[in-house]
Amino acid sequence: MMLKKSISVSALVLGLFALIAAGILAITQISTREPIAQAVREANARALLEIVPLEKHSNDLLVDTYPIPQAYWAQLGLPAGGDINLARESDGEITAVIIPSVTLKGYSGPIRMLVGVNRDGTIAGVRVISHTETPGLGDDIELKKSPWVLSFNGRSLKNPPPQRWKVEKDGGDFDQFTGATITPRAVVAQVKAVLDFVEEHHRQIFSAPVSKRAVEVEMPAAKKEMESKR
Repeated sequence: MMLKKSISVSALVLGLFALIAAGILAITQISTREPIAQAVREANARALLEIVPLEKHSNDLLVDTYPIPQAYWAQLGLPAGGDINLARESDGEITAVIIPSVTLKGYSGPIRMLVGVNRDGTIAGVRVISHTETPGLGDDIELKKSPWVLSFNGRSLKNPPPQRWKVEKDGGDFDQFTGATITPRAVVAQVKAVLDFVEEHHRQIFSAPVSKRAVEVEMPAAKKEMESKR
């Protein structure tokens, strides 16, 4: 009888500890969710402005976006979709777009990047947002580690031609890293996939209307400016 009572008490204590631990984990997850999301937004904002600097657009890149149709998620490697950030001049014309893309062919896992494409089809810039590649080898895809990613600037499907969008080891025009070929090979292929996507849907992308969210942000700002002039 005493043994059964002891087992019951132990089970109750263990259950109580499990409940407390689950509660702590839930609270931690909830309390850190927004800071993590904010950190991601800030990282994306920095990358967007590195690709298309302030002097090259007059709108808010973060809010002027165009949703990527689900039919093209696979081509861009996006498991849950995403938005294209639009860079506009003061007259509203889109001069460049920044497209999220992910390759699953990295050496150590997915490589998430942003690819900026100008209206003329040339690359405005490429930035790797996250990856798990080997430090000292594959992480040269990061701009802070190596200028390699800048080699995409100004390139297009005509420079080089499509068949040469490969690393040199595969007969292409892009450098690979010493001791690491898989990582740059994956990035080069995915950047080309983005260029293919833009070429196929150029008219639709570069004629996208100003997003509702961007309008909502711009209207209060314009009202505030008018009131300050009174």
